Amino acid sequence: MTSEHLTVLVVDDDYRVASVHVGFVERVAGFRVIGQAHSAAEALELVRTHRPDLVLMDIYLPDGSGLDVVRRLLTSSSAPAVFIISAATDIENVRLAVQLGAVHYLVKPFSFAALEERLTTFRNAHTHILDWPDDATQEDINKVFDLLRPTHAEELHTERRRLAPTLQLIYDALASHSTSLSAADVAVAVGISRATAQRALTQLEQSQVIKLELRYGSAGRPEHRYSLKQR
Repeated sequence: MTSEHLTVLVVDDDYRVASVHVGFVERVAGFRVIGQAHSAAEALELVRTHRPDLVLMDIYLPDGSGLDVVRRLLTSSSAPAVFIISAATDIENVRLAVQLGAVHYLVKPFSFAALEERLTTFRNAHTHILDWPDDATQEDINKVFDLLRPTHAEELHTERRRLAPTLQLIYDALASHSTSLSAADVAVAVGISRATAQRALTQLEQSQVIKLELRYGSAGRPEHRYSLKQR
């Protein structure tokens, strides 16, 4: 992983389709494509060479199944996360994808919005893991899995109307500032711990109430800053 982006390898036997998926990924903040593979052998080699954080894996490849590639990747101590991207909808492939631990399964062709939503959930879960507390609870573990679950529009509307008190305080703090705030800034403004602020900010961003901005410095991981979606 680079210090600035989550890196992605796109695997698809069709060069044109792969290029479309590359374009989709690079439109999403916080992600960078590090290569394209068009066969199982090429996918294994590029994963070994570049160690991406995420692989968008097609199933039907000219020299084998993408799911067999995933199985081989799992033997590595630094195995990447995997989104399956395939036209296959049969239960055998879907079941195997689940058994192998695929984070998401997208049926081709899919829209940019569909991939963006799932990349966003993956990024949010990844951020939550980076801030993993030493005294993690079942709630912290549940949050990782909840963050990976795309939120539908009707759920978003209900969530916005029912902001918990802490979320409302954080929302009000962001609304009262003309510039974006970090989790540390919000923690001070609201009077809560940074870990609590980060979890709440991630929830609000996942619910599309606020937006995340990545501010890059000269070194280290980018700073995550938050502001209201509409000003």
